[in-house]
Amino acid sequence: MSVPELNTSVFLIPAHVVKNREDRLVVLNSVAKSVLEEVRGMHPEYVFTYKGHYVTKMNNSAWKRARKLAGIDVRVHDLKHTFGRRLRSAGVSFEDRQDLLGHRSGRITTHYSAAELTNLVRAANAVCEKKESATVTVLKLLRNVAPAKVPQGVEMGLRKVV
Repeated sequence: MSVPELNTSVFLIPAHVVKNREDRLVVLNSVAKSVLEEVRGMHPEYVFTYKGHYVTKMNNSAWKRARKLAGIDVRVHDLKHTFGRRLRSAGVSFEDRQDLLGHRSGRITTHYSAAELTNLVRAANAVCEKKESATVTVLKLLRNVAPAKVPQGVEMGLRKVV
């Protein structure tokens, strides 16, 4: 269905063909929209057709032949993983990734949008860039430590442990 207010299209996949039996909203980005616009109108009702009939499967012989011609060994499902990882890399919020990937469980969303190594390295290095005195850091670390475990002479808040 077209959403002219946002200059895009979305698909609503009916529950009876979705694995979790809930209607699935598929939001198109600009690249997907441009691909659809190329084939829109070739059939009076359906977007994806083959010899005049709508396509019922994604992992069909045409997909397998296209993969072979392109010299790539990628499954249709791999594309969902790629989309999830790219969403995370682009800084898309967890909730929006969950909705875009069509997941009920946050655990599954995390599986589909694993961290990019570049982001993990950047995050690990972020602690080196933060300007904070060593004393404040030590006090923050020791704040939740029981007084018996605090080394002699270390200040805890306003009192000194002796």
